[in-house]
Amino acid sequence: MNKNLKLIGGILVLLLGLFFIWYFSNIVVYILVAGVLSFIGQPLVKIFDKITYKDLKMPHTISVFLTLIIMLLVISSFFLIFVPIINNQANVISNIDFEYFGDKIEDNLLDVEKVLLDYKILKSDQTLEIMISNELEKLVNMTSPETIFKNMLGFAGSVFIGIFSVIFLTFFFLRDEHLFYNGIMIFVPTKYEEHAANILSDTRRLLSRYFVGLSLEVISMMTLISIGLSIFGVKSAILIGFLGGLMNVIPYLGPIIGATIGVIIGATGSLSLGMYESIGSISLIIIGIFAVANLIDNFVLQPLIYSTSVKAHPIEIFLVILMAGSLAGIPGMILAIPGYTVLRIVAKQFFSQSKLVKQLTKNI
Repeated sequence: MNKNLKLIGGILVLLLGLFFIWYFSNIVVYILVAGVLSFIGQPLVKIFDKITYKDLKMPHTISVFLTLIIMLLVISSFFLIFVPIINNQANVISNIDFEYFGDKIEDNLLDVEKVLLDYKILKSDQTLEIMISNELEKLVNMTSPETIFKNMLGFAGSVFIGIFSVIFLTFFFLRDEHLFYNGIMIFVPTKYEEHAANILSDTRRLLSRYFVGLSLEVISMMTLISIGLSIFGVKSAILIGFLGGLMNVIPYLGPIIGATIGVIIGATGSLSLGMYESIGSISLIIIGIFAVANLIDNFVLQPLIYSTSVKAHPIEIFLVILMAGSLAGIPGMILAIPGYTVLRIVAKQFFSQSKLVKQLTKNI
């Protein structure tokens, strides 16, 4: 009877916990983002802590402030560089002469329209040219500087609260690296404290390496793509490189999404200049640069990151990402590696006698 009551009580507590996580999901996101930033910044804090001048040692709080300032400067520099570029791209799109573009591709559209009408994909009272023109006009209206500014004002308040919350939490996570640990240990039964302590210690160690490695991978991809496109004289090379590198946080699908966005940006640049004949060559150059950068990423960057950070075989990572993608789509793919790392650490603590667990966790 007591066991049943404990089981029911445990299930109720779990359900209540899940409800609070869902209800306060924005706060949970702030905590997780701050946790990731603290993982990335902790090695820098330790470097500053080691700085000494004669008999004076760098105060820990100053080390945390310096680390936080450096992280904010890096993030701010991205905004200072890319917001004007994005605004310029919006102006480029708004300057496209869609009527002239429609005239240039009218013959091709008629052939496509005939096929769509034959297969009943297009209604008999519709024309493909008008439909495309309407959609492009909507795109222009959506990407005009005025619309972007209005949308930015719309969520400026919530963004400010989010940024302040993340900075505030990150500071305290960096200042007291045991704060997160102590907060979790409050809820751990006494008999499992040793296991929980080992899990949290290994998780911090491996995920810190992973997020630092992932940050370096993203920056490397941004640099490779931007330089490659600049060599070939592609307009908006830095913007395409930035977005392409950022998309790299999505395993396997990220480069495809990044290349697609890059081709769209490159094509709109050619359209705005009236260089309709160059759209094909520009698109091929962008796809080629993304392909080369992705090969470097797959054969050089990723093996270094995964082998030295999460200590997992590439085949393991591939299968885990596929399963996570099937279960939860793109968010699942992004969280697959950190989630799998935590699961392996937990399994090592509680199922260390299993042959499978021994094999999967032998390098942790």
